[in-house]
Amino acid sequence: MDVSALPGFYAIAAAEPGRPALIDADGTRTSYGELLALVNQVSHGLRARGLRTGDVVAGVLPNGIDQVTMVMATWQIGLYYVPINWHLTASEVAYILDDCDAKVVVTDPGHAVPGGEIGTAGLAEGQPTGAPAERTAGALMWYTSGTTGVPKGVQRPLPGAAPEDVVPLLVWFLGEVVDLAPGEETHLVTSPMYHSAPCAHTQFALHLGHTVVIAPKFDPEAILQLIERHRVSNAMMVPTMFHRMLRLPEEIRRRYDVSSLRQVVHTAAACPVTVKQQIMDWWGPVLYEYYGSTESTIAFSVKPHDWLARPGTVGRPAPMFEAKIFDDKGVELPPGEPGLVHVKSAMGSFEYRKDPAKTAASMLGDWYAPGDIGFMDDDGYLFLCDRRTDLIVSGGVNIYPAEIEAALLDHPAVADVAVIGVPDEEWGHTVVALVQPGDGVTPGSALTAELLAHCGPRIARFKHPRVVEYRSELPRTPTGKLSRSKVRESYLAAAGNTSSSE
Repeated sequence: MDVSALPGFYAIAAAEPGRPALIDADGTRTSYGELLALVNQVSHGLRARGLRTGDVVAGVLPNGIDQVTMVMATWQIGLYYVPINWHLTASEVAYILDDCDAKVVVTDPGHAVPGGEIGTAGLAEGQPTGAPAERTAGALMWYTSGTTGVPKGVQRPLPGAAPEDVVPLLVWFLGEVVDLAPGEETHLVTSPMYHSAPCAHTQFALHLGHTVVIAPKFDPEAILQLIERHRVSNAMMVPTMFHRMLRLPEEIRRRYDVSSLRQVVHTAAACPVTVKQQIMDWWGPVLYEYYGSTESTIAFSVKPHDWLARPGTVGRPAPMFEAKIFDDKGVELPPGEPGLVHVKSAMGSFEYRKDPAKTAASMLGDWYAPGDIGFMDDDGYLFLCDRRTDLIVSGGVNIYPAEIEAALLDHPAVADVAVIGVPDEEWGHTVVALVQPGDGVTPGSALTAELLAHCGPRIARFKHPRVVEYRSELPRTPTGKLSRSKVRESYLAAAGNTSSSE
């Protein structure tokens, strides 16, 4: 059946119940009809618990059918759903549950919290499989990572319309940004759904009638196996995944057929130009990139051929978005001048839950600042420099850590790297590179000399690290984000107690 005329998951599942919906991490298969029946039962179960439009439900769940069910059940009965990172401590989880006023919490046996429902079975038990009455679209509410303070919920007004009235705009937007369309496609989930982009793409895939395949975890060769086995056509990944893929031996890379891939969307962190170029040399021109934040959603996007024509760009403003670059005084800057990126969207506003002051502080009139420094060229393509909070000022000169990291990551001996600025009485900051060597690579003065020589033709001398140290691992989230503030704090705490400086 052609599902292109059907407005989203609920209508597709009703019209074609046998359509494959989900292949879970353990291989269990669920059809659209089976998934809709469970989603409807859980929706009825939540209503039976007394939840009404605008109430909040939270989930501390790994990727799998329970997480998918909670997203789709809350979304059709006007609830806010808060997916919570199950790696957080008990006190961190408790803070979010208290702040969001969750009336129901769903967990699994491995991540139980006080008062939580274990799985969706209890909510679904004894409930009808038919659609609930008075259906109205809900929303996902994400808690920011809290790198500059305690996490805050990013809350948007509910649409006030039936899910089927909201879906067409989402489908159109996805088509414009990343060329995704309804049909017989397969989407691969590679990252935890407690992060916004992986969760959103899973939901989008179901609204498009695609089959969702959930990877048990990210393992480079296992991902290639899944792509070949299920003829995966689209996926969402992050740059660190590409970096790990490229570290596979050539004979393993050639072993698997990835010709089914048409859209591999990446976001969450800057992708070094050479890494992206090598992946497209391998997979073809299939990498779609977008840039935004939890608050701004997808603000900029770039398709493969446009990126190849302008390597390094994160794209032009997405449909319904405007963008400007301002200096610290709120003065708009011309093309080519780096400053603070600001965006404005016709798709709706947001607020930080219970924090109007923080909401107001993040805005410049109607413009929101994601916190990145960048510039736009004459054609409106954005090029990012770095996070404002990670900027290094050495000798009065601005230095962007991401640029140095990209240069070092281009060396085959480097598995991962974090560049930070460390206070220096003379220079203001000293550039320090913390390097995670690749497997079988011996750290030491010889490697340090080799890395600095490698930087020579790639970045200006004043940007070169003054100090290179080695780490067995660097703290990245599953979506590839590196908190340089945490790395910096750890480094400073150990200062004077380490002999690993080269």
